[in-house]
Amino acid sequence: MEEYKYILIPLIGIVFAQILKTIIETISTKKFSLERLLNGAGGMPSTHTTAVISLTTLIYIDYGLNSELFAICLIFSLIVMYDAMGIRYETGKQAEIINVLAQKAKLKDSFVLLKEKIGHKPIEVLGGILTGIIVACVLNIVF
Repeated sequence: MEEYKYILIPLIGIVFAQILKTIIETISTKKFSLERLLNGAGGMPSTHTTAVISLTTLIYIDYGLNSELFAICLIFSLIVMYDAMGIRYETGKQAEIINVLAQKAKLKDSFVLLKEKIGHKPIEVLGGILTGIIVACVLNIVF
């Protein structure tokens, strides 16, 4: 199994983050959403961040801070996290405004509402960083 840990641990991290995100949202809204579990972009913690940071952490543990693989993973992780907090977050805010305008213009029959939870606030990305590090460290012991 160890030869697959660079694939399996980030995938397990994705599943864990989605479950955690669903639990957090269920507690805060007092309503369970299967859609949040299966297709849950946005929210706490960032699933994308959990995945890339768990991989980056594994590479750090196995190859060290000065390795080329760690540098590649770190840069990739920074791009993913920047995108989640920047472009995707702003896209979600734009979707909210477009949906309000569509509802005011009574376009309900001809317009499918846009998905609003796309990006992340910095605290959600931080949650993904912590989740990714914990998942990688714990599961690395198992693998």
